[in-house]
Amino acid sequence: MSEPVNIEKTSGYVLKPDQLRIFFTDHLSRIFCAKSHLFERLPELADEAHFKDLKQAVLETWEDIGKQIARIEEIFTLLDEAPSLRNCEELIVFIESGFSGIYHKKENLELRDLSILFYLSVIESVELSSFKLLQMAAVKLPDKRIQQLLKENFDESKADRSLFVLIAARYVN
Repeated sequence: MSEPVNIEKTSGYVLKPDQLRIFFTDHLSRIFCAKSHLFERLPELADEAHFKDLKQAVLETWEDIGKQIARIEEIFTLLDEAPSLRNCEELIVFIESGFSGIYHKKENLELRDLSILFYLSVIESVELSSFKLLQMAAVKLPDKRIQQLLKENFDESKADRSLFVLIAARYVN
């Protein structure tokens, strides 16, 4: 029989409530910034998609992002805060570099569509990780509705990413 495993904290440091709130609002603002930028750019990306299913998936994701932005705004309202668009230049550059990579494939429709799928899958993966971490932090926030709103955004992003993977499999197989 094995001995019970003694799991110790790797660090005795726990964020104070004000530090947690700063972390939470800063990172939620970054996601808000990325989502807002994507919301502006995705219709253009849908126009570039050749495969009908991909075009539809991009437009569905655009609709989902609109709902996610509204939920993020609701979270900020619950926190009596406003989203900040400061310090999100790196995210904009990251998003735009994906767009430029897609445009370099403009002449080859299949490669362009695969590039769109790759790019959107990467973006959704980053957002999933971010929403998951924010969900963990939200447990310590006083308003439990925040957790639910984050869960809804997480679930939607996860479904969007799964759809992109499914469509990519059609191209590859």
